[in-house]
Amino acid sequence: MKDYVAGIYRVERPEAPLPLIFDSPHSGRDYPDDFNYVCPFEMLQKAEDNYVDELFENVPAAGGTLLTALFPRTYIDVNRAATDIDPDMLDGTWPDAVRPTARSRAGTGLIRRKLRMHTPVYDRKLSIKDIKQRIDNFYKPYHDTLAGLLAEAHSAHGQVWHINCHSMPATQPDFCIGDYDGRSCDRDFTYDLRDFLKNLGYNVALNHPYKGVEILRRYGAPAQGRHSIQMEISKALYWNSESGKKMKNYNELKENLEKMVSFCAAWVTDRNAIDLAAD
Repeated sequence: MKDYVAGIYRVERPEAPLPLIFDSPHSGRDYPDDFNYVCPFEMLQKAEDNYVDELFENVPAAGGTLLTALFPRTYIDVNRAATDIDPDMLDGTWPDAVRPTARSRAGTGLIRRKLRMHTPVYDRKLSIKDIKQRIDNFYKPYHDTLAGLLAEAHSAHGQVWHINCHSMPATQPDFCIGDYDGRSCDRDFTYDLRDFLKNLGYNVALNHPYKGVEILRRYGAPAQGRHSIQMEISKALYWNSESGKKMKNYNELKENLEKMVSFCAAWVTDRNAIDLAAD
């Protein structure tokens, strides 16, 4: 398992890793040459989870491991099922199973078809070959790496805690923590993390409007000691959508997220010690 593949992903590890994995699947800014979009580039940038990778760059210093996608979510979205494809955007018949959800029908499935204000990303249909290479060369390597990191930590410690990091539109609460309605993470961790953020003064929602999508569905299995949550951060806390730049309170948010990461590291360390003693 490589720690860096140009244009695909980057893994940053601590010297003594805890069973604590963070990933940022939607903050990529390396736009592939074969994207061939027709929409304004600024609209694609607004669809990124802007600077989320930077907000969590202290994760390795606290003992966690950080995985970051380097390609944009609008090229291919690793937080969607590989079958979540809109057949109407293809120039042929997909050779494998296709299970379009409401997201792909709305243009936000595995391959983004529309942006805000119903702006089309493409002026053409995409070939089967184009989409398959995105799956094989971007989607699968990211998931293989995330699965490998989680398996590695679980094998070493018997448990693993995973935080899937995102940003959300400014009209939402400050934070939304999703645990797939309690199915992807032990509720003790979910509630303690929620309360920690509330004690910092933030408005925190649980599972609404976001409960988690494909990544939590794949990797969260609390009965097996595999705990995954999705964290959404309101862009209103740090990013100006009009200028496309960080706001002055970016540093305050980053400092508070550093506190949160340290809290997670301490929580995982304590829980791991308790569980080892019980064994």
